[in-house]
Amino acid sequence: MAGGAREVLTLQLGHFSGFVGAHWWNQQDAALCAPTDAKEPPGELCPDVLYRAGRTPHGQETYTPRLILMDLKGSLSSLKQEGGLYGDRQLDAAIAWQGKLTTHKEELYPQNPYLQDLLSAEGVLSSDGIWRVKSIPNGKGPPPLTAAIAPKLLIPTESSIRVWSDFLRVHLHPRSICMIQKYNHDGEAGRLEAFGQGESILKEPRYLEELEDRLHFYVEECDYLQGFQILCDLHNGFSGVGAKATELLQDEYSGRGIITWGLLPGPYSLGEPQKNIYRLLNTAFGLVHMSAHSSLVCPLSLGGSLGLRPEPPVTFPHLHYDATLPFHCAAILATALDTVTVPYRLRSSPVSMVHLADMLNFSGKKVVTAAATVPFPLVPGQSLPDALVQLGGATAWTPLSACGDPSGTRCFAQSVVLRGLDRACHTSQLAPGTPLPSPLHACSTGEDVLAQYLQQQQPRVRSSAHLLLAPCKVAPPYPCLFSPSLSRHGLVLDGPPSGAGTWAANVQGRCHSMPAQRKALKSTAVESIPVLGALCSSSTLSRTLGDLARDLSKLDVRRWASFMDAGVEQGDVDEALQELGSLAQCYQGGDGLVD
Repeated sequence: MAGGAREVLTLQLGHFSGFVGAHWWNQQDAALCAPTDAKEPPGELCPDVLYRAGRTPHGQETYTPRLILMDLKGSLSSLKQEGGLYGDRQLDAAIAWQGKLTTHKEELYPQNPYLQDLLSAEGVLSSDGIWRVKSIPNGKGPPPLTAAIAPKLLIPTESSIRVWSDFLRVHLHPRSICMIQKYNHDGEAGRLEAFGQGESILKEPRYLEELEDRLHFYVEECDYLQGFQILCDLHNGFSGVGAKATELLQDEYSGRGIITWGLLPGPYSLGEPQKNIYRLLNTAFGLVHMSAHSSLVCPLSLGGSLGLRPEPPVTFPHLHYDATLPFHCAAILATALDTVTVPYRLRSSPVSMVHLADMLNFSGKKVVTAAATVPFPLVPGQSLPDALVQLGGATAWTPLSACGDPSGTRCFAQSVVLRGLDRACHTSQLAPGTPLPSPLHACSTGEDVLAQYLQQQQPRVRSSAHLLLAPCKVAPPYPCLFSPSLSRHGLVLDGPPSGAGTWAANVQGRCHSMPAQRKALKSTAVESIPVLGALCSSSTLSRTLGDLARDLSKLDVRRWASFMDAGVEQGDVDEALQELGSLAQCYQGGDGLVD
């Protein structure tokens, strides 16, 4: 079905991963549904890498994410586990029993008003109870609504978002959602809190067979499966689920790429000691086990630290977000993810997941860091060389792996993607005879400009660079996070803020008085943005992983018997400490930049 695409199967494990995944799929959907001219060549990114074509029992063509999603009881809100495209499996099934039947129905959650509004624009529920999607151009995605007929959709508010399904606008296949019924999403009891609990889930035949069945369903229909991308909560018991899932994938699908994104929500409070200790233990165990079974592992967080000492969240010069809201944090991380995963989603000359991992993980460096500039600061009329020179020697991106300040650290290898800039601004447009402000202005292509800039910043570092025209889509339900100084397409209308960090620090300090601030920001309807994203094998991981090991070594794990009772023993803690130390040593190699 994929027509030669190098397919990727996505696994989402955990509720915060669900938030990031919902934003991720919404952005894929927005790009998929963007109006295009029939004369234009196909887009730079191949949607068949992530999506699968299918057909319902009623003959309706579908195009749904190639996705397996695991979450806890009570996390779906009004979303049905079987999705809405294929009808109700229980009602459609033939019933052999001819006797009296009694039906018991749970009380339904009220649907988020935003999704009610959205679905009314995309299709109708027919009299036979089947969802009829409006005609699909080229068989892919709902049709773009023209200005003449498009209703004004509601924009979801922070207060209306309780779970990730409250703002997911993509229809899922019935085999996508796998619910873990033995643990609760809400409440104080029955929570999936510890690594050992997560591991034990996939030791139970019920859940293991369900996962294997879904894997086989998706994998067997692929022609050129390149691998698996896993979005997994690191801070809770889903780190154990991710550890067993990556082990299963490595055993059953050796040779395929396995890239794991370990996700952590925003900053934490010192007032919750047990939660913080569990977060530390789950993160340490998750990184150790998932790096052992993955091609590449990348922590993703807007927090400043993986350890016990809290650090302030990262800031962005042109974003105003509330670091306590998963809806906000997940949107930014999804935008970075949508950018750094570009190499293995390209339509032309893609870099496979295995090759991307091989470039970054040499000499045992299986953990990498992520960073991004959201949005990339370009003023109308400015060229890419102008913008990069303006950035100067400062790091061009904000760290997104909770590894602290990256300045003064060494980069061993990096993969960089810059997207969303018009071709006309890729190179300098200076008049002949004008003195060149920098060597970047002499480059003849945008790719050369970006490559030379990276060479200047990180000499003799193994680098891969991609330059795309396609921007990141940030239309609703993406939250309104952007500075009023940005245009509809994310260009900086009044130049970069004086003291980039100052503006960001000021607005970050106002996060708790959001309503008044957000009212002003909503007037700027930013629909797409340019983004610079990078994956890097960096010496900063020596410090980060070493600090994590030191925090773990100081714990008296006997005080946290409930964590140990979940299936972790003292020997497992000692082994995790040793593995963290070994991982940290892989990144030693000098504190300065390579020169």
